[in-house]
Amino acid sequence: MKKITELTAELAAPAIAEQGCTLWDVEYVKEAGTWYLRILIDKEGGVDILDCEAISRKVSDLLDEADPIEGSYTLEVGSAGAERALKRPGDFARFLGSPVLVKLYRALDGRKEFAGTLSAYDEASGDVTVTVGKADMTFPKKDVALVRLRVEF
Repeated sequence: MKKITELTAELAAPAIAEQGCTLWDVEYVKEAGTWYLRILIDKEGGVDILDCEAISRKVSDLLDEADPIEGSYTLEVGSAGAERALKRPGDFARFLGSPVLVKLYRALDGRKEFAGTLSAYDEASGDVTVTVGKADMTFPKKDVALVRLRVEF
């Protein structure tokens, strides 16, 4: 059986495309005792509230009809955001050369966070290389908790 996130992505993708947006990610998480089904979208030029509202209505109806989730949950549709998490190989390829923040599970040289420029991604191993200052640092996939884009001002 497919995971809830995969089923939701399949159901939602056409409605998202109709709105001129792309699906970035689907999350199904429990926070403070409540289940949330989050659909994160992206669009050239940015996502606005009207995009989120239209997609939310369409996807809500599709989910009600398919009924893939037992129990109650809250549906949220929102922008992936400027500081979105990079998860899939295509995300890393798309944003090579971009500023990122790498968060580690355990401290390395007394630090758990490293800000730099995404310089490489090894699709086979999942290792991430970031240029921090003038040095390239490669982080093994097993050590990386999160890689997200970073907005510089």
